[in-house]
Amino acid sequence: MALMWEFLFGLLIFWAPGSGFPFSAPLDLKQLGLNYGWRNLTCPTCKILFTALDLSLEMETNMERVAAIAERVCIDLHLAEPTICHQAVQLFKKDMIMSWILSFLRPSEACGLLVGDSCGHWDIGSAWNISLPSVPKPPIKPPVPPQPGAPASRILFLTDLHWDRSYTPGSSFTCKEPLCCRGPPTAGKQGAGYWGDYSRCDLPLHTITSLLQHVSNHGPFDRVYWTGDIPAHNIWEQTRSQQLDTLQTVTTLIKKFLGNVPVYPAVGNHESAPVNSFPPPYVHGNESSSWLYDAMAKEWEDWLPTPALGTLRKGGFYTLKLGPKLRLVSLNMNFCAHENFWLLINTTDPAGQLQWLVDVLQEAETNHEKVHIIGHIPPGICMKSWSWNYYKIVNRYESTITAQFFGHTHLDEFEIFYDEETLSRPLSVAFIAPSVTTFINLNPGFRVYQVDGEYPESSHMVLDHETYILNLTEANAKPKEEPKWIFLYSALRTYGMKSAYPADWDDLVMRLLSDDQLFQTFWFLHHKGHVDEVCHDTCKTTLLCSLQTGRSNDPQLCRNLRTPGKPFWKRPQLC
Repeated sequence: MALMWEFLFGLLIFWAPGSGFPFSAPLDLKQLGLNYGWRNLTCPTCKILFTALDLSLEMETNMERVAAIAERVCIDLHLAEPTICHQAVQLFKKDMIMSWILSFLRPSEACGLLVGDSCGHWDIGSAWNISLPSVPKPPIKPPVPPQPGAPASRILFLTDLHWDRSYTPGSSFTCKEPLCCRGPPTAGKQGAGYWGDYSRCDLPLHTITSLLQHVSNHGPFDRVYWTGDIPAHNIWEQTRSQQLDTLQTVTTLIKKFLGNVPVYPAVGNHESAPVNSFPPPYVHGNESSSWLYDAMAKEWEDWLPTPALGTLRKGGFYTLKLGPKLRLVSLNMNFCAHENFWLLINTTDPAGQLQWLVDVLQEAETNHEKVHIIGHIPPGICMKSWSWNYYKIVNRYESTITAQFFGHTHLDEFEIFYDEETLSRPLSVAFIAPSVTTFINLNPGFRVYQVDGEYPESSHMVLDHETYILNLTEANAKPKEEPKWIFLYSALRTYGMKSAYPADWDDLVMRLLSDDQLFQTFWFLHHKGHVDEVCHDTCKTTLLCSLQTGRSNDPQLCRNLRTPGKPFWKRPQLC
């Protein structure tokens, strides 16, 4: 998705159609001194370009011209293979251009972003604040471990399945496309493994089926949290009908193998077509997400009550009661995602989801309920204002929110939340579970959380978690045999933790910093038991920093980890 955003945003600078434009079309870049770069763009030229663009995009013929030049830029800059450039532009063009037209991004704002404050004011994405009730925050009580023998719940957690319907055992696991292990088998060469591969590959359906069959025999589970990303990473060629078929196929499989176990899903960023396209609810018609949300409501109506289905159809989020004193909130984290180009229209609490969350949490607090939050994208890598407001909400309702569960990164990690006053007291943890898919260079995996169970004094906090994997090396060696999903590790036993409360995870970060042997164990498990890269120095401190960063773009949260004079290593992000 980053590729698509870069070359279309670059396109808006390079060229604008329309008879009133003073340059020929396509624009001669040398006349502007751009040479496929925007850093030398002047303020007057920028405003001419964006004014022409605003006027011209209202005509359907000019939309096609924009798409044509986008494809040319993609090919000329070698952003992808020519066929992928063509397919991606055709898939993304209407939604991206429509989001631009509907946005409040005018020439002065766009040029303020690209050229600087002297050229205009860029306020899209600027800071905003959520409104909290005037009800005083209850006194903070430290968590109390449950009594021996107290009930505990087992929660199966699935995320990032990424089923590739074109996965072909024996096909090439190296390719020029963004996703491999597809197409015809390679003649005379070792190809992709039957159960998956350590490469830029997603999973065949029979591997996902094997996982579900395994967990169906290794329960019981009290419930399942399923945080999205069902389709594969072939984002340049996906259609709405394919996404809906993928949704239906995998949902049917889960129902088949898990039977009466209740499943509570969250919406991933890959569910839409094009990927990351999630307009706010006030965008109606064919550009809206109703085609997706309505299908989800139909597929999931056996799991969710009527009120939850109502907000799911509206904005892809919902809440429901799991027990007498426990409530679940499923958030649509696409409304905080940098890659969601529809947020050009408005980044201030898109869909009103955070204000809705505050209302839900306040009612839960009043009714003495505890709350679990699930979502796809972790809050620490969201857009800054959204992330900081979410952090503020977690701070206010730390006595009510007892657990947070996310996915998206495909890796095994977590984010700690600290009190806003001192940034030193850990008060909550967002658990980030590893993916089912192998993308990129990973074993398939899933997680089981042990949670303080259903009884009057229950905290409903996470007590421990266990991670399971399919060792691809062993499984692919015997492709005709049913593979063995194996236990990888337990958090408490492996890391020597007394409990899984926020303070224990903060203590673990400090021990990982000082104990390199323990850190290398964490690094190995971070990648689900398969890693080739070595992590030391800035790589190590950056990873540890991410564990302490529950809100984005706040270096103060990990100030104790920074080495003077050494920059942080930049972690790669998935889309």
